[in-house]
Amino acid sequence: MRQPSLFSEQARAPLPADLAGVLCAHGQVLGFGRGVAARLSVVVGEPWRVAELARACALRDLAAERGTTEEGHPVLRTAFVSELVPLATAWTRGAVKSVPAGLALDGAMLRLWAVAAGQRHGRGYLLGLDPHAPGMHEPLVRALAGAGLASILLGPRGGGPALRITGRRRVARLAELVGETPADAPVECWPG
Repeated sequence: MRQPSLFSEQARAPLPADLAGVLCAHGQVLGFGRGVAARLSVVVGEPWRVAELARACALRDLAAERGTTEEGHPVLRTAFVSELVPLATAWTRGAVKSVPAGLALDGAMLRLWAVAAGQRHGRGYLLGLDPHAPGMHEPLVRALAGAGLASILLGPRGGGPALRITGRRRVARLAELVGETPADAPVECWPG
């Protein structure tokens, strides 16, 4: 039996800060009342993703509601809570979403990034990026490299914006970090 990595999703208790993984993708965080509360929201492509994100919020004692956009896409929104203020403060510069300096990605954050916007791509794995925050793309390449996961930035024509992780060892490391496939996730959406 293999011991989980010190940085894997199972290495520590879940924290609200883990939701940074959703912000690495296309999630949004909105502050309220001069730093009194904040809310996280994300539109996803499939119902299993919103269900898994709702479960992740519940594990972190955060109330969240599931819904659909006017276009029929699943969406998750947390309540405005004080527990998300540090996340909002770290991930915004003015009204713009940005990667905090020195971001250290761990298994819990990577798992939530994969849940929000991950999928297999040939023999590699894609982690989707926010097309409306291109200034975040290069810092996330560096943050992934810091986690031992070198990646290639793909533009819209290459299946992106996304970061592509290739190579058997790197994909295996990602799979180890993000943990088991969510119950309802199709196999092609999870590294393995």
